[in-house]
Amino acid sequence: IQAPAIQAPAIQDPAVPGPAVPGSAQDLTAQDIASRAQAGDARALACLDLYRDRLARALATVIDVVDPDVVVLGGGLSNIAALYPGLSALIARYAFSDTIDTPVVGALHGDSSGVRGAAWLWPVQNETRAGTGPARG
Repeated sequence: IQAPAIQAPAIQDPAVPGPAVPGSAQDLTAQDIASRAQAGDARALACLDLYRDRLARALATVIDVVDPDVVVLGGGLSNIAALYPGLSALIARYAFSDTIDTPVVGALHGDSSGVRGAAWLWPVQNETRAGTGPARG
């Protein structure tokens, strides 16, 4: 016996551009939203503000628990320059501290930083596995 499929109703967040129905002509990528925000589109700006607020809440939790010297953002969304202005002030609003001085920066090599780091580690791991490299531990 197969259970009937349950489809959740589409919920449209008023701050998110486009309809809530995937596959429609208004589906937008993050780059589309960033481009529209840069051009002054009010709904795209609201969408970025909402994302920035949610990012600040998440980073405040990380900063509260880990207390890093710096937070480095990577991945495609980290390339959106509009995310960074005012982010530290938002983080301070949500953090459990009187002052937050942890800088939030984009990865030096953008969204390729993870791949570059993996490439740097590969020869060391390869030599160690083969028994030819220095033992680490």
